[in-house]
Amino acid sequence: MTDKVTIKGKFFHIIYHQDGNLFTVARFRLYDMTEKNIIVTGFLPELPFDTLYILNGTYIEHPKYGMQFAIESYEKQLPTDYDSIISYLSSPLFPGIGKRYAEVIVESLGPDALIKIKADPDLIDTIPKINQKRKQSILNGICEQDDLGQAIQFFSSHGLGIRNIMRLDRIYGKDALNVIKDNPYRLIEEVDGIGFKTADKLALTMGFAYDSPQRIEAYVLSILLEKCVRNGDSYLSYDDYRNSVMHNIKDVEYDFDQIVIKLAKRRQIIIEDSRVYHFTQYDAEEYISMFLTSKQNVIYEYPDETEVDQHIKQFQDEIGIIYDDKQINAIKMFFKEDAMILTGGPGTGKTTVVRALVELFKRIYPYLSLAVCAPTGRAAKRLSELTDVPATTIHRLLQWDLETNTFGSNENNPLTKDLLIIDEFSMVDQWLFYNLLKAGQNFKKILIIGDEDQLPSVGIGCVLKDIINSNVFPLIRLDKIFRQVEGSNVITLAHQVKNGNCDILKDGKDVKFIESDQYRTKQVIINLVEEAFVRGYGANEVQIMAPKYSGVCGIDALNSALQKTCNPADPLKRELQVGYRIYRENDKILQLKNQPDDDIYNGDIGTLVEIVYAGETDARYNTLIIDFDGIFVQYTPESFINITHAYCISIHKAQGSEYPIVIMPVLDQDKRMLNRRLLYTGITRASKSLVMIGSIDVFLTAINTMDHYARKTTLTQRIIARG
Repeated sequence: MTDKVTIKGKFFHIIYHQDGNLFTVARFRLYDMTEKNIIVTGFLPELPFDTLYILNGTYIEHPKYGMQFAIESYEKQLPTDYDSIISYLSSPLFPGIGKRYAEVIVESLGPDALIKIKADPDLIDTIPKINQKRKQSILNGICEQDDLGQAIQFFSSHGLGIRNIMRLDRIYGKDALNVIKDNPYRLIEEVDGIGFKTADKLALTMGFAYDSPQRIEAYVLSILLEKCVRNGDSYLSYDDYRNSVMHNIKDVEYDFDQIVIKLAKRRQIIIEDSRVYHFTQYDAEEYISMFLTSKQNVIYEYPDETEVDQHIKQFQDEIGIIYDDKQINAIKMFFKEDAMILTGGPGTGKTTVVRALVELFKRIYPYLSLAVCAPTGRAAKRLSELTDVPATTIHRLLQWDLETNTFGSNENNPLTKDLLIIDEFSMVDQWLFYNLLKAGQNFKKILIIGDEDQLPSVGIGCVLKDIINSNVFPLIRLDKIFRQVEGSNVITLAHQVKNGNCDILKDGKDVKFIESDQYRTKQVIINLVEEAFVRGYGANEVQIMAPKYSGVCGIDALNSALQKTCNPADPLKRELQVGYRIYRENDKILQLKNQPDDDIYNGDIGTLVEIVYAGETDARYNTLIIDFDGIFVQYTPESFINITHAYCISIHKAQGSEYPIVIMPVLDQDKRMLNRRLLYTGITRASKSLVMIGSIDVFLTAINTMDHYARKTTLTQRIIARG
């Protein structure tokens, strides 16, 4: 990758600096819609962190540390709000304008162009090269956004990026300026995606004192939530909370105990015994435990056991399957109980049991409705194919709004469903389940399905484990392995790893471990992929998974190398460079964030089918068109941050999906992240064949390493107390 590139942004962390020759390794935040952090290297003097720089150089792949930007020259750029205004004017809100003409507008009328035009629309005619189409676009944009132009000018001059400005407009509308001028720290609580650092920078530039009570209280509150989010905990002990605050806030005087009392009076935190909760997580635990233990209003009669037996026998005859005693017990229990948990590892028959449960429910209660959902789009699709019932993501079911992080279905607008079935429940965090139950006043029956040995949710809590540990709800744990023929060795290995051993590796035909060091592993993976292609497998049937993004065999480096094998450069395929990535038509693409308006969700995988260059459309910006199983989504520069290549993905992103062939590096560079649960989750993604490459010693150590950190929650205790 040797093409010369120019990037703009700010340095925010020095990793290494040599005083002698000034060689520097630093973290650099791009000044664009992505706001992505990258590693840059070069010979640089000491640099201020809050200054805009233009860097010229090339993206290179370091053999040990992965992708970096090598600086050849740089120049300082004076701070200006022109860039934010230009970004705004060239956004989709003003179709047909584009970056070049946005610059013309700003050069002609200044950074307050929108305010001037709103006051005197005739000024549009003074802009060079204006035409009717552009004129109408500007007028429509101003009309639709009302006072946003003034907000753009104010917030951008105080260092707030265009993406966050758009969020403020969505939430506060025309009151945004007055609301934020009064107390910018309220953004932390009210605007998803804005944390203390962003709000604090805005507040300080607006003249708020460094030791103002508002600032200190906001900082203390943010430390609680940030530490809980980082560790997945529901709470901090009072002493841990105090120590964390003392460690972070050192240069001003404050009374920690008094601040905590103030926050508790405002119910921003909840103190229970010696535990301190952010109010959102306390409310989540309380509501989940209350909902699950309260008797729901049942408007139908439970079926007679003889009737259920007849339906089971008839269904077995129809599909040619004989259920064992535990599976039949699960089906019968489902019809007896208002809430039930079905858990088990791969190959233990969960899917066939769920298939029967859904079909028999429809036959016995044809007048009742079902909500069938899963955390990810791919898991929902699999569930839909299995049950022959439309399944959806939880976020879509709840009509989630991305910008405001709110749900259209809630306690005031509940779901009109009688039965709730949730699959891949180990991935569901406490806050999401809380919001699902708030919208579930009409639920008569809940079925929770999941594998308790997989990774916990990315968000706070370990809800599946907590509910199981309460011993309050009926639990069917399937443990007999049925799927022996098509993927027996993979399934056997998964169950062995769960128990801390791996005898099957010695003679397994569907699993293989190839010893390799981290510098040869990349080529070994490429060779395996090429062999799979020769055997007739496609790129979507072979999935490489790695624990982390950085490093010589990290996700970024492997994606760059695998693209050359899976989708090599071709004069007939268009390309577009976005940072160090080159997107090419026919690339395999991973969705990184939920986009509910497009019905695309985190973890979905699609194919890049078309690249449209900026000069080919009236909009004047590059566009990627990606096909997600028949759903075509357009991506413009502000949404490029939502995608990446999918030749190699993280084990977390793969959760909820299955692939015929899984290839997974297990290397010394990853040993700090590896543990039994992570490896088990990765192994269970393979439906036919699994190949691991790396160090067998690292693998053996990992399967005997339990979770590095046990999450602190009190949901189990709350359920027991209410149950």
